[in-house]
Amino acid sequence: MFGSTLEEVMALQKGRFPHYKLPWVQTTLSDEVLRLQGTHTEGIFRVSADVDEVTNLKQQLDRWERPTEYTDAHTPASLLKLWYRELYEPLIPDSLYEDCISCHDDAEQATAIVDNLPHLNKMVLAYLIRFLQIFARPEVVAVTKMDASNLAMVMAPNCLRCYCQEPRIMYENARKEMAFIRTLILNMDTAFMTGIL
Repeated sequence: MFGSTLEEVMALQKGRFPHYKLPWVQTTLSDEVLRLQGTHTEGIFRVSADVDEVTNLKQQLDRWERPTEYTDAHTPASLLKLWYRELYEPLIPDSLYEDCISCHDDAEQATAIVDNLPHLNKMVLAYLIRFLQIFARPEVVAVTKMDASNLAMVMAPNCLRCYCQEPRIMYENARKEMAFIRTLILNMDTAFMTGIL
């Protein structure tokens, strides 16, 4: 499940979860973050989890076992970031990278890019944004200290990949990548994801 394309992940789970429209690993880890009070955990998605716990959880998921014994929300949060980061192809395809960078602070254009993603990428990204919007609520931010900017800072590198190796451009683009994800968190209408597995 880790290091695969989205299509490969969906093919792998088809026998076990034929009715799922999203990757089981994505929804399971997201549910775990919420179950373990991630919305009440300071530094969620920023603070690193115990490496051994993350490794154990990854092995458990590779066996299609639903996690039950974990108590720290940082564990599934760290593994969720890793899953996005290790996708063989980035969630937002390279062909749309420049478009994302150029409209990083334009909500209408940013949403239009999401609408033009391949269907599975669009659904997976919309699920992620809807999930992050839970954490961007003021009452949650008051506890976690992770506002939309902070959430975008930790998630953008897992969704967009800069193919340029020049440090100056990578640095400039990193700010725009964060701004693009922040724009989606603050502005994207994700109501269409209600009830979708």
